[in-house]
Amino acid sequence: MTETMTKPEEKVLIKGNYAIANAAILAGCECYFGYPITPQSEIGEFMSGKMQELNRAYVSAESELAAINMVMGACSTGAKAMTSSSSCAIALMQEALSYAASQEIPLVLISVMRGGPGLGNIYPSQGDYNQATIGGGNGDYKLTVLAPGNVQECVDLTYKAFYLAHKYRNPTILLADGLLGQMMEPVTFKDYPYPEIDNSGWALTGAKGRERRLLRSYAPLADVQCDFVRSLFDKYKKIEENEVMYEEYLTDDADLIVVSFGSLSRNVKSAVNVCREKGLKIGAFRPITLSPFPSKELSRLSNSAKKFLVTEINMGQMVKDVRLAVNGKVPVEFLGKPVGSMIDVEDIVTEIERQLEV
Repeated sequence: MTETMTKPEEKVLIKGNYAIANAAILAGCECYFGYPITPQSEIGEFMSGKMQELNRAYVSAESELAAINMVMGACSTGAKAMTSSSSCAIALMQEALSYAASQEIPLVLISVMRGGPGLGNIYPSQGDYNQATIGGGNGDYKLTVLAPGNVQECVDLTYKAFYLAHKYRNPTILLADGLLGQMMEPVTFKDYPYPEIDNSGWALTGAKGRERRLLRSYAPLADVQCDFVRSLFDKYKKIEENEVMYEEYLTDDADLIVVSFGSLSRNVKSAVNVCREKGLKIGAFRPITLSPFPSKELSRLSNSAKKFLVTEINMGQMVKDVRLAVNGKVPVEFLGKPVGSMIDVEDIVTEIERQLEV
């Protein structure tokens, strides 16, 4: 399925990568620059046809470095622009992401995770949590990171990514994984639900008839740079206050709460249902915004829950954020694997029962 959805409320069976690309076009993406890498190559394939049909910009760049810098250039004019890539290739983009954050450029990056470290393989993994939420660029900066849990959310959060990027002039990542990128599910495409953001006050559109504008990350005086970085963190605080998203499932009376993100949360919810049928008071919590992280909500839940179990398809990356949020009030345990198929429902249930016995 590679046709752009234009009819509101039309439900189709579609692969995750095509759903993301479809949503980007419906969100008004004017420019796509990319370099192919599995398991997200279908996004660029889709864009190569549809963007040209719609008389929008598409470039198959010579490298990931070129792609991300092309996006920066397009976004600096106020355009909606994006790229997509995966894991080891996004590692090459870290310097540019730091620049984009400091220049307040509203680019959108789709990251469809593969196994690692290094080149790794194309199997599903959640090993790029740290890469997305902490980043590998220099200096003090933060990105906005959204993590879909199903193909419908791949659509809805792609819309949200464009909106948040332009609302706050901050680079925004949609963090999916190889499973979500390749699986097919029924999806409803709707019109872009957010207001368009006025960028006329900052976009670089030529200086005829107005004062010149600069988008830059370099300030020669330390005091000036300090004030600027503090202003960035004032913005990040506003994002945290207004945009945190999460899902709670049967947490009100839960003795143990399982925390997961992305596609693995599907198996976690099934495991919770199995435990409830056994009479065990188990709940689930899913961060949807990984940055900013829903720390206040987890802290609140730690006042009633007796234990948390974090499960991820990595060797323990989000677990650090959960432990910081809980702040030692109750134990936080971990169940994970580095790469491959989902952690089975049965394995999650077994670990829950073991933690209850402990």
